[in-house]
Amino acid sequence: MTQPTLTRGEIDARITFHESDQIMEVSFAGLRIESTADINAFYDRIEERITASGEPLWFFLVNYSGTWIDSSAWIAHSRRGRALNQAHSMGSVRFDLTEETRARIERDAGTESFDPNLFATRDGALAHLRGLPSQRRKPVKSTASISRADLNWRIGFHPQEGIMEADFSNLSFENVRDVNEVFNFIEDQIAATGRQWYFLVNYDGTRIQSPAWVQYARRGKNLNETWSLGSVRYAPGSETETDIRLRAQSQGFRPNIRNTREEALQRIEEMKAEQVEKVE
Repeated sequence: MTQPTLTRGEIDARITFHESDQIMEVSFAGLRIESTADINAFYDRIEERITASGEPLWFFLVNYSGTWIDSSAWIAHSRRGRALNQAHSMGSVRFDLTEETRARIERDAGTESFDPNLFATRDGALAHLRGLPSQRRKPVKSTASISRADLNWRIGFHPQEGIMEADFSNLSFENVRDVNEVFNFIEDQIAATGRQWYFLVNYDGTRIQSPAWVQYARRGKNLNETWSLGSVRYAPGSETETDIRLRAQSQGFRPNIRNTREEALQRIEEMKAEQVEKVE
C-alpha cells in the first residue's frame, strides 16, 4: 500500500482560515503530487480542520500556483474535491493555474456541472469571494435519521465462526449524529459479548455523506482497534466502495473489499489461517 509522503504538519501549513471573511484558503502551490495517497491525506486533513472549526460552511480559496498532479491521482483529486465542495463550500475560486491544470479543471467543469471560477491572481479571487453572500445560518442541532429500532436486525453474531455481521445495505449516514447512533449501538452489542470478533460488513447501496465521513472514519477506526480481529467488507461496485478504497490509502488500513458475501467469508477464513500461522 502506498503511504502518503505529506505529513500532517506540512498539510496544516497549507490550510488557513480567514474568520472575518469566512474563507478557508488551501495552497497546493509548488506541490508535485504523484499518488492518490497524498491526495487523500490532504483532503482527510481539510475535512478534519473544517470539523474542528465548528463551522460547516466556508468560502474556498485555492492556490494552484506551480502545482503538478499526476494523471493517476487526478481522478481522486477531482472526486474528493467535488465531495468537499458539496458538503462545505459556499463558493469556490481557484487562482494562479498552470496551463495544464487549468485545462483539466475546465474539462471537469464541462463534464461535472460546476463553475471552475478560475482567476489569474489571488487578489482577483479574493475580491470575487468577498462579493458573494454568506449562506451561514444560526447553528441547527442535527438529529439522527437512524434509530436503534432500525438497527436491531442489522447487527448479528455467529459465535461458532467468531463473526460479527453488520448489514449497512441501503443505509445513508447523513450526519455525525447518524454515525454516533450506529457505532454506539454496535459497541454496546459487542461489549455485552465480552470478546473480539471478525467483522463482516455489507456496504451494498450504503451512502456515507460528506458531513459524516470524518466521524465515520474516527469511530470505525476505534471500533476496529478495540474489538476487531479483522474486517472484511463487501460492496459490489458501490460509490461507498470507491470512497473506502481512496481513504484507506491515507488512513493506513487494508480495505478488504469483496464483491459478494461468500467471497468476504472466504477472506475471513484466510485471515484466520494467517493468524494461526503467526502463532505457530
